Amino acid sequence: MVTFTNMLEGYRRFRATGWANQRSRWDELADGQSPRVMVIACSDSRVDPAEIFDTNPGEIFVVRNVAALVPPFETAPGRHGVSAAVEFAVQVLGVEEILVMGHGLCGGCKAALTQELHDAPPGEGGFIASWISMLDDARAQVVAEHGTDQGRIAGRAMEQAAVKVSLANLRSFPWIREKEAGNVLSLKGAFFAISDGVLHILNEETGTFLPYE
Repeated sequence: MVTFTNMLEGYRRFRATGWANQRSRWDELADGQSPRVMVIACSDSRVDPAEIFDTNPGEIFVVRNVAALVPPFETAPGRHGVSAAVEFAVQVLGVEEILVMGHGLCGGCKAALTQELHDAPPGEGGFIASWISMLDDARAQVVAEHGTDQGRIAGRAMEQAAVKVSLANLRSFPWIREKEAGNVLSLKGAFFAISDGVLHILNEETGTFLPYE
């Protein structure tokens, strides 16, 4: 089990190896960042995009939250953390691709499917329930087709449906639609299976996720 003390030991190793070996890269990053890809992923500790895609510092702009969800575009006042990150990546950094990556064994998607936290108050699951309510319509379709108790079949369907929900919500942002229509921005979906380490890429024409070979 990793503790903060262990993490500080890791920091020492990083300073002696990772930072020292890429000193020129860090000097470049001190002048700014210019990632071409934004990755929206889950907060789950098992699915770190930088590790899965074996990227270097400064190469991908990452936002992680419960179930890798993107809320739909809205202009109402509020603390729109994901929307702010998307706006910064697209409008300021000028990323050319946005990848939404879901994953297997996702706790947020499981909660959406089972509705175990449906009536929980804030602090006892209510914050999670409110967040994953974005999946209510997708859940209804999954339940209609698979039920809620067919093991990993319904679970994986929910996890992959969540990726499609986030992609649809991204396209509700007017400046994302405009840039995608102008072929200066592309949206992609993927699913990482923790059980076997296989990445699946969404084919939006067929709606299916295919293993990447």
